[in-house]
Amino acid sequence: MLRQVAAGLRVLLVLTVLTGILYPLAVWGVSRLPGLHANAEAVDTTLVAVDREGDQWFHTRPSAATLPASGGSNKGERNADYDTVVAERRATIAHREGVPEAQVPQDAVTASASGLDPHISTAYALLQAPRVARENGLTEDRVRELITEHTDRRAAGLLGEPGVNVTALNRALKAAP
Repeated sequence: MLRQVAAGLRVLLVLTVLTGILYPLAVWGVSRLPGLHANAEAVDTTLVAVDREGDQWFHTRPSAATLPASGGSNKGERNADYDTVVAERRATIAHREGVPEAQVPQDAVTASASGLDPHISTAYALLQAPRVARENGLTEDRVRELITEHTDRRAAGLLGEPGVNVTALNRALKAAP
């Protein structure tokens, strides 16, 4: 029995050092490498949501945190405050996009769990296409092509839903002729 206790303590010690000290230090060290961040915007990656201000850009999902910080909310669908926030978001987006509130997709008004996910639904991207095309002097067809080019398909053809990477789409939009 003493051997089992000693073996358990050794495993505990090793895992504590690995996951409690070495891994956090490694993550912290990588985050300090030059070129990873510029003006609080992720550089050379499309794995993090970057919401840009202005009508010429596609917008990400709302977040309970201010980007680029990560954070969630403990408010659920039965919370009256949450219902009010969702209704306000729906009205704001419907007004901005010039559509009835019923046409605003759910992901446009419900917050991302971390606020860092760069993906929105194809429906939300297409809803924004007329405004983005108008503000950038592009045709809607060209903007829809960009949406299609930056839509990630289901993993292995089965898992998840297709999503549009807004960070990559806005970078392509900026470079679009």
